[in-house]
Amino acid sequence: MEDSVSALSIKDLKKVYAKDKKQPGTEALKGVSLEIKKGEFFGLLGPNGAGKTSLIGITAGLVVKTSGSVEVMGSAIDSDPVNAKKHIGLVPQEVNFDIFDTPLNIVLNQAGYYGIPRTAALPRAEEVLKELGLWDKKDTQSQKLSGGMKRRLLIARALIHEPRILLLDEPTAGVDVELRRGMWEYLRKLNEAGTTIVLTTHYLEEAEQLCSRIAIVNKGAIIEQGSVKELVSKLSYVTLVLDTVEPVTAAQIALMRDLKIKSIDETTLELSLKPGDVVNDAIRLMTKIGIQIANIRNSGSRLEEVFVNLIEKNA
Repeated sequence: MEDSVSALSIKDLKKVYAKDKKQPGTEALKGVSLEIKKGEFFGLLGPNGAGKTSLIGITAGLVVKTSGSVEVMGSAIDSDPVNAKKHIGLVPQEVNFDIFDTPLNIVLNQAGYYGIPRTAALPRAEEVLKELGLWDKKDTQSQKLSGGMKRRLLIARALIHEPRILLLDEPTAGVDVELRRGMWEYLRKLNEAGTTIVLTTHYLEEAEQLCSRIAIVNKGAIIEQGSVKELVSKLSYVTLVLDTVEPVTAAQIALMRDLKIKSIDETTLELSLKPGDVVNDAIRLMTKIGIQIANIRNSGSRLEEVFVNLIEKNA
């Protein structure tokens, strides 16, 4: 039964980009396996060149895999590509629509690729363009849209055929914070309505806010996956940033040799605590040697710490 089928099932997926007969190819994916459930909001994190875009491209049918298998809603991309592709909406990294065309035509033309008559597509086009704040720009030449509007137009185009899976490859790159958060809210609602979403992003905060599960990809392999809570629980240290009232001297740093601490600048310290360490014990020692703390804050998101630690470990 379809209900028992994963939204996306990837097994031992490999991709080698060939160079020539004399040189070995570039191994972009090294046997990646993933199961993404229906209705999940799944994040793919990794540095540039990790293999995320190759994974998205193969799933969407734009890149030919070297080996392995990919099934979309139970349909294999090899033996049943038409059925597999109809379930997918793709939002690519780069703007790839005709900048001389209008948003309405761009969305309607995309509907035509899926065999949706223009008359039937018009109400749906109006719906998605309104939801994404683009309806008043429907007849404007797309090259005149702002960067954020162009990003939203890519999403509208991907949704015109009502796909069950939305693949988002760096969808908020270059979008300002306010617009990015607005897009987050829209994607949350889309996911809550039942759309499975797979997101690649460099914004760790974005993944932490949106995704129910995350896979970290590096050098063509998945090096860790799980819920945000599961990944954060594996942290060996929690890092805090301490702002001091007065500049900290080298002599004072030397007196704190029993702490995992380093100086960021004259009035900023970075303190790492392992499980069981008590921050007040460190503060007492600092007070004893004449360091007054003005402020304590987290160094960044805890997911970011996990990500950085794993990437450094697998460098």
